[in-house]
Amino acid sequence: MQAPEARIFPVLKGKVAIVTGAAQGMGKTTASVFLRAGAQVVIADIRPEGAQVAEELSTLGDVRFVQTDISKSDDIQNLVTQTVRAFGKLDVAINNAAMSPDQTALLDADEVYWKRILNVNLTGTAMCCKYEMQQMRKQGTKGSIVNIASINAYMPQPNMPAYTAAKHALLGVTKHAATEGGPLGIRVNAIAPGAIFSDMSVKALEIMGTTHDEFAPKVSSLNRFGQSHEVAHGSLWLASDCSSYVTGICLPIDGGFLAKW
Repeated sequence: MQAPEARIFPVLKGKVAIVTGAAQGMGKTTASVFLRAGAQVVIADIRPEGAQVAEELSTLGDVRFVQTDISKSDDIQNLVTQTVRAFGKLDVAINNAAMSPDQTALLDADEVYWKRILNVNLTGTAMCCKYEMQQMRKQGTKGSIVNIASINAYMPQPNMPAYTAAKHALLGVTKHAATEGGPLGIRVNAIAPGAIFSDMSVKALEIMGTTHDEFAPKVSSLNRFGQSHEVAHGSLWLASDCSSYVTGICLPIDGGFLAKW
């Protein structure tokens, strides 16, 4: 079952946005939605395939690609610098880049992978906030930052201890950043996606030996998986002036999964 995409209005016209982790999935869809909403967009990803994505999305608007490993502060600073060099400012940032969840119980956790996930999903995202906020403060203009968390930030899922720890902590980073950013006119919020349909979810269902129709009622009161555009539209609302009095929150986009919690 698919949900039709909502109509997009030019609510980001004149805005410059960064979207990290935008070479595929929710990040790519978010970049597409933002371009159609009138923004100039810089997509960032650790993979060079992001250049092909930027070329593909160029039919929708003004877009650039900057290869970025968010676990490296120099890369993040370069991302912000290149954005300002290309478009003159930074108004919006969607911090979506993250590593996939670990797949072992805490009792069997791989310490190397644990550190890597926290370094990317938590510290990397926090440092994105740092340098994005620094640029917005330097400009003296209002800004909006959205960190992509997960329902794991509220309800742990099996065999994902490092991922769950990082996403829990990311909510704390978001709230703290909101308190610092508020007096500067910088809003910082988060989104907690639930089960979102993707190539990864299809493979996961195959591994579990189940189907979408059998599994969907377990993860959503709407009896279906979410779609990447539904998360992207949540980011669009938080990025736009439509949410001008909203900061420090986490918006679940989960089909009612957490309502059962």
